[in-house]
Amino acid sequence: MKKIFLLLLVANITLAQKAGIQFLTTPVGSVFQEARRSGKPVFIEIYSPTCHTCQGFIPTLADARVGKFYNAKYLSTKLDIALPATRAFLDSRRLFVPSLPLFLYFDPQQNLIHFAMSNNSTDEVIRHGTNALSPQARSQSMKARYQQGERSANFLIDYAMFGRVTKDTVANMAAMNDYARQQSPATFANETNWLALQKLVLDFENPMFQYMLNHLDTYRKAYGAEQTQQVAENILMSSLFSGRGAQFPVAKILQVRQDLVRMGIDSKVAANRTLLPEVSAYFRTHQTAKAVERMDNQVNSNQLTVPEYMYISRLFNRSSPDAVDAPTVAKWVNKGLALKPSPKEQADLYYELAEAYRRGGKSADAQKAAQKSMELAQETRLDTRRNVEQIGKLK
Repeated sequence: MKKIFLLLLVANITLAQKAGIQFLTTPVGSVFQEARRSGKPVFIEIYSPTCHTCQGFIPTLADARVGKFYNAKYLSTKLDIALPATRAFLDSRRLFVPSLPLFLYFDPQQNLIHFAMSNNSTDEVIRHGTNALSPQARSQSMKARYQQGERSANFLIDYAMFGRVTKDTVANMAAMNDYARQQSPATFANETNWLALQKLVLDFENPMFQYMLNHLDTYRKAYGAEQTQQVAENILMSSLFSGRGAQFPVAKILQVRQDLVRMGIDSKVAANRTLLPEVSAYFRTHQTAKAVERMDNQVNSNQLTVPEYMYISRLFNRSSPDAVDAPTVAKWVNKGLALKPSPKEQADLYYELAEAYRRGGKSADAQKAAQKSMELAQETRLDTRRNVEQIGKLK
């Protein structure tokens, strides 16, 4: 009887699997080849075998109604987020995965037409698949709908998340700023808007985040000090290192730095985090002396390693808009050499020293440093083409 029971159990599981979505196991490129041949769109579940929520979806995706719908309308596959091939595919489509499981719907040419972060029910999973087939309802239509004036709260949240998934920071920020303007400040700290701060807000100037900065104790009491700091820190750093943040003026970068300190980050740590954006902003505005001062203060207040001296010397030699920094760069290189680096590191440092001297108009010193770099490169069997080129420029 036990054997009969086990056989029936296995048979039922097999039938359930066959009744559900038939996920293709071929590489994703082959799935799209078949999609182009058949004309069907592609459904992809991004998942992880260690994700409990993903595991909870297995019976839903194996449901007969779900399978009947998806098998008729889509070619389907599932991709493990941890696999390099999955990361390569997502990167090639410029897609970000904010949480798992993530449902992605593509046309046969690999254009994303819809996304969904679904509730775990058969009706919801079928609804998302139905929406993806509708040009008016799918995520792909959101930008046009926004431009035409759609501003409902639910739509703005969905559009902001679509901006996150597609790495469209401009769309995300616009949607969340509109959303924040619709909310009463009295609701900024409620659970819905707290979730929005966690998952959607990327701009430190968003009104809901500015309210949070001015009422940190309220959030700490409601959601915990550690979680509050993590959310605030994520928003500030996302703002700073976004494409928009790369064009921030120095004053705005310093504001981010002050806000990091306000939320409890050590002032020295905050200064380290904004160092490179500050220096880059000074370069953009041709304030080389201020860039040098900022970096030299960093050098004098920290114990840098040889690779760090190499990095900052190369940064200034390549990016500085003029030669005001050249004597200080030479000083940094000599500090790095004083740490008794390996011959290969010495070759790199002398190369940068020659560049600093060349930029500063010290031709004889530049030639000596360049020759030393060449000798060290030869001794350590490094590629000397850059040394040959450097020495040629100095003659």
